[in-house]
Amino acid sequence: MKVLSVKVSPHEKFQGIYWVKLGSERKLATLNFAPRASVYGEELVMYKKHEYRLWDPFRSKFAAAIIRGLKTVPIKPKHKVLYLGAASGTTASHVSDIVGAKGHVYCVEFAPRAIRDLTENVCKIRSNMAPILADARFPETYRMLVEVVDDIYCDIAQPEQARILADNADLFLKNSGEIMLAIKARSIDVTKEPEELYNQEIKTLENRNFEIAQVVHLEPYDKAHVMVVAEYKS
Repeated sequence: MKVLSVKVSPHEKFQGIYWVKLGSERKLATLNFAPRASVYGEELVMYKKHEYRLWDPFRSKFAAAIIRGLKTVPIKPKHKVLYLGAASGTTASHVSDIVGAKGHVYCVEFAPRAIRDLTENVCKIRSNMAPILADARFPETYRMLVEVVDDIYCDIAQPEQARILADNADLFLKNSGEIMLAIKARSIDVTKEPEELYNQEIKTLENRNFEIAQVVHLEPYDKAHVMVVAEYKS
């Protein structure tokens, strides 16, 4: 069996994110906050006494956006992040890796089975993550559980994705805080063209005091999806 050489280096622009070179391949990774534990079957790589988790862009829209040319990543070490639509924790766990021990990730998820998996398989061994069983459409219901945050990451399969994010920003996001919104066209309206829906959601953000920084299409990793990065001016 051929043994591949391994080399890890920090991403040239984004804090808390790394490149792992395995032989001739280069893949995204994060430093594992919970060593020896994988979340979704991702490969763990040791390099100079540190363990890294390979970050699959086919499983994570965040990773896909980086590969597709994201120019800025708002989420950084020590940040507090509100994650809307955390599901079972695939991407949220990488956010946990990025923010590290001095940061925190508030994970809002509506589906009972997903929140159970998130709690038992991820949050239980990651002290910087808090699972919250709640509907992101009603942020007032978890107002007492979330402090002011630096960033909001939103990946929800519902109509009015931008409005839901903006309602949460009004309660939780600091002034000049930033957001990442994964717009899923097919979750909004299957009868309309994706570009029309992207423009509709982006307009909603602009009307709610967001300044758009970048819009990245996620194909071929996710069909009819874009990632929007924007700054909040409350």
